[in-house]
Amino acid sequence: MDSELEEFETPARYRPDSLSALSRATRFTEDEIKRIYRGFKAECPTGVVKEDTFKVIYSQFFPQGANPTLYAHYVFNTLDQDHSGIVSFEDFVQGLSILSRGSVEEKLRWTFSLYDINGDGFITREEMTDIVTAIYELMGRLPDECPEEEKIKGKVEHIFQKMDINRDGVVTLEEFLEACRNDEAISRSMSVFDTAF
Repeated sequence: MDSELEEFETPARYRPDSLSALSRATRFTEDEIKRIYRGFKAECPTGVVKEDTFKVIYSQFFPQGANPTLYAHYVFNTLDQDHSGIVSFEDFVQGLSILSRGSVEEKLRWTFSLYDINGDGFITREEMTDIVTAIYELMGRLPDECPEEEKIKGKVEHIFQKMDINRDGVVTLEEFLEACRNDEAISRSMSVFDTAF
């Protein structure tokens, strides 16, 4: 019954915007968009992806022992800009464009939205702890390792000391951008995503 309902709720065939419109909205050429779309359609024949499928696809990029599920959840939510529970090809390619070809500023803004889990414009210690925990799991840490919890707490506290400039207990977008711009290691790490298709 649920699977029948899911099929009913998901459009049988989703058609993305025109190639020229997507090319203008991203930093990809029309030929690159065609290649990306073929890969997307191979994994997601309906033209959209739900979170469970996204997690399965995402997990293929990580080694045995890593647990990308939690991090994939946060990435999915960041890509799902209209919070519909599905990521369209446009959502996907726009996020990919930012991460692979965007300016440092655009990448930092995208990263802020990843950390700002509830979308209220602030990163709390709890949100940062959730994302840092997801990153540790992504890197293959075991969830029951107690020293890791202390390490995560220390890492979050260190980051907050750098980023919460006015010491009000939350990190705003402006504080996040300023702290990242002033940290050469963070700025360098943003270029790791630069790729060509």
